[in-house]
Amino acid sequence: KIFEIKMKILIKPITVGKTSLIMSLVSEEFPDEVPLRAEEITIPADVTPERVPTHIFDFIVLFTSLVFSLLAQANVICIVYSVNNKKSIEKVSLVSLVPLILVGNKSDLVEHSSMETILPIMNQFSEIETCVECSAKNLKNISELFYYAQKAVLHPTGPLYSPEEKEMKPPCIRALTRIFKLSDLDNDGILNDNELNFFQRTCFNIPLAPQALEDVKNVVRKNMSDGVKDNGLTLKGFLFLHTLFIQRGRHETTWTVLRRFGHDDDLELTQEYLFPLLKIPPDCTTELNHNAYLFLQSVFDKHDKDRDCALSPDELKDLFKVFPYMPWGPDVNNTVCTNEQGWITYQGYLSQWTLTTYLDVQRCLEYLGYLGYSIIQEQESQAAAITITRNKRIDLQKKQTQRSVFRCNVLGARGSGKSGFLQAFLGRNLAVSTDASQDHSYYAISTTYVYGQEKYLLLHEVLPDFEFLSEADLACDVVCLVYDISNPRSFEYCAKVYKKHFLDSKTPCVIIAAKSDLHEARQYYSLSPLDFCRKHKLHPPQMFTCNTDEAPSKDIYTKLTTMAMYPHMTQADLKNSTFWLRASVGATVFAVLGFAMYKALLKQR
Repeated sequence: KIFEIKMKILIKPITVGKTSLIMSLVSEEFPDEVPLRAEEITIPADVTPERVPTHIFDFIVLFTSLVFSLLAQANVICIVYSVNNKKSIEKVSLVSLVPLILVGNKSDLVEHSSMETILPIMNQFSEIETCVECSAKNLKNISELFYYAQKAVLHPTGPLYSPEEKEMKPPCIRALTRIFKLSDLDNDGILNDNELNFFQRTCFNIPLAPQALEDVKNVVRKNMSDGVKDNGLTLKGFLFLHTLFIQRGRHETTWTVLRRFGHDDDLELTQEYLFPLLKIPPDCTTELNHNAYLFLQSVFDKHDKDRDCALSPDELKDLFKVFPYMPWGPDVNNTVCTNEQGWITYQGYLSQWTLTTYLDVQRCLEYLGYLGYSIIQEQESQAAAITITRNKRIDLQKKQTQRSVFRCNVLGARGSGKSGFLQAFLGRNLAVSTDASQDHSYYAISTTYVYGQEKYLLLHEVLPDFEFLSEADLACDVVCLVYDISNPRSFEYCAKVYKKHFLDSKTPCVIIAAKSDLHEARQYYSLSPLDFCRKHKLHPPQMFTCNTDEAPSKDIYTKLTTMAMYPHMTQADLKNSTFWLRASVGATVFAVLGFAMYKALLKQR
């Protein structure tokens, strides 16, 4: 983090040597002639311990509104008093500004310290960071004065520690707890030697020697009975160490850790950390790349403690402890695949991440920031997890795509069976989807296989307001027009939507004849659904029902994905049974092989 410090040296109009302090710092010798007030001085970054530019203002305080407005511009204020002048010390108690450094000048003139007088003042004002006694004449503690002034800005005590309570403040504890949980890579509640070394390299760029690791743990053992467990550092031990750093004046150690993990001076995660710059050109989509999926897989494995390839409510809650809020609502269970208990499966977990990345990539970046993606994966930012696909027009021109996520908008009149169509994609028949209707979701996402390639198909149920369809409702890779075969007025909506919005579009369209287990009624439209498809050179209506004893067939979803992948293909090609046979056989073989490999990986785990 880059700082530029504005420092003001001030005191009431008593000769305490504040200007001499500034002159001694700059010239490294006591000046023969001291002006009434020094001009503004800038100390370059390369000559300061913290590598930050520092602007010093010499300031005589007269309490006016103008003075207070000028003081408000300072990052740190050094209040100078004379250790041999009790009146100047008494004046200090009249000032309360943030943050403050008390500077006792002229220590060469006395043999005693003023700390006994200053300590009550420091206890009275929590804004006072420290007190330094120095001498402009013999240069004693001059450089230390400005070091502490910089430190008060870069590594303030206030946000971290309460001197009155002698313990860390709750926001600091929350931030360090998040950091501990992210560093606990196997989620066993302790930091073992490998994890401690990873943490050390991440924050300070150097590992700890084996003896140094033991020394750290021995310090904790001597002070806390439960600070070390199974030769690893517990959360209590981790927090104790940072309390010890702060109490010993090593705030910079804790601040280095906090800032490395994205926290600002208020111990909140910075906007720059959570939302790195990511430019997305028009007609391009966002997907997670291979490394991002590996990272998310490791997060899943870390929290799937019972190894059942699903996240129970408690496991999901534990995963999101590093978030300031619960990011997934109850509707997620109707958006992705779950097991028989209603718990999100491994496939469903990755599907939800894929959905978030596609629909709201900024939210995905934020979530990855909470999980510490850039830190654990040693990347510059979460943006490294995102692949921006090329413009869809280029895909059409080249007649091939590199995308892995395809969007299918599902349109139809009310009651046509759109929701059941979405839930069937997640393997749920009518009975199961009816039970889950209270947390309705307008999205469903899962994987399909086309020619042995795993792809994500995202179904979006569009509200049936015919006159108010937005560009977002129409922008997709393939369209599903769903009608209820038992309702004679249901198909008319599909026909009107197609003629108004998709007749001249290059977006592939499929007519779904839903509720095919019911008696088929004659539609009150000028053309039958079959004749309508023939007239507009569409694939014949696809019969579909989710009123089955077993999980509904997924063949139609494979077809939709295939049409989305190959939008340039003519309807004649799509009607070719050999084409669909090759696609579906490839999908079946790959799915079986993939499941076998997944089971083998589980045994290894």
